Amino acid sequence: MRKILVLLGLFTAVVPLAAQTHAPQSAEYCGDCHREIYDGWKQSVHARAMESRLFQDALKMAAADFGNDARKICLRCHSPASVLTDDLALTRKVSWEGVTCDYCHSIRDVNTTGTNPVARVEFTGVKSGPYPDVVSPAHGTAFSNVHTTSLVCISCHEYKNSLGFPVLTTFTEWKDGPYSKEGQQCQSCHMFTAKGNVVDPRVKTVAENSVNLHQMPGSHSVDQLNKAIRGQMSALRDGDHLQVTVKLTNAGAGHYVPTGSPIRQLILEVRLEPYGGGKSYREERRYARTVADQKGAILDREHLAFVKAAKVVSDTRLAPKETRVETFNFELPPGKRARLEAILRYYYSPMASTEAQQEVRFLSLSQIVQ
Repeated sequence: MRKILVLLGLFTAVVPLAAQTHAPQSAEYCGDCHREIYDGWKQSVHARAMESRLFQDALKMAAADFGNDARKICLRCHSPASVLTDDLALTRKVSWEGVTCDYCHSIRDVNTTGTNPVARVEFTGVKSGPYPDVVSPAHGTAFSNVHTTSLVCISCHEYKNSLGFPVLTTFTEWKDGPYSKEGQQCQSCHMFTAKGNVVDPRVKTVAENSVNLHQMPGSHSVDQLNKAIRGQMSALRDGDHLQVTVKLTNAGAGHYVPTGSPIRQLILEVRLEPYGGGKSYREERRYARTVADQKGAILDREHLAFVKAAKVVSDTRLAPKETRVETFNFELPPGKRARLEAILRYYYSPMASTEAQQEVRFLSLSQIVQ
């Protein structure tokens, strides 16, 4: 982030500062000079937060079941600019840009004293960031201490519903975990440095050629999932009995896996397929936080969980740096060879129409047993 904001002060803008006082500006406006950053952000879940068909379906269900107040709750994080500018009809282009550039860089601080954290946002010609002494000929700049920490993420990644139930707890999971004590912030994993131009060369040539990754990879990224979860598998045969052990470690995520919506699950699937025929086996372990309403009914839809969740039924998720050992027992006749495979899937939506939209497969372990 330091390199980004320092270099923001170096480029020559085409548009004068006064023209930016009618913010929030579209991300395309920012991308005219910051093209590589814009291209990275455009690939992010933040950029697709409003366009997602799955979110649109959930938004319609929320409004149909609970009215416009529930719809506003959804838009608070999926289109924060629309809520702050009272564009709930979504008539402006910037309202369809999800978590857009001008929203994040207009945050001045965050109030955490209420039921839910609230970001103080000022849409002006001044852009905020984590370092002082940044000067830009294109717009004003302001040092924002909140941008130096995970607090900049809290207003969308921590949420209690009207019943006081903590639906989203990602920030708390990080704060109570080992990584916060080591000084690592959300940005350490989700906005790490990558090669790229902060400012497009046609606007300004600068010496630096690295940016903080604005793709902000998370649970939809196979690479990020593989960094988070490590797995090992072993098999011990005793006559016709096969004992399979799978060890899973949350080695890289600063929060629980899965985190966020209670609908999300991490699924471990173990299969045994004998060669030349014979009995096949398939078993699963699921890691999730299951929630219920006040009457104890399990909630299996996103909008229901956000509005009606009142209690945790079970929580089998993997905490940061936790190792979980799972054991499976299968029958395999002596002398019979078989293929043993363990697959990890990150499941995030029961509403999707295809498997590819419902889950991400990211880890496969296999071996031949005989």
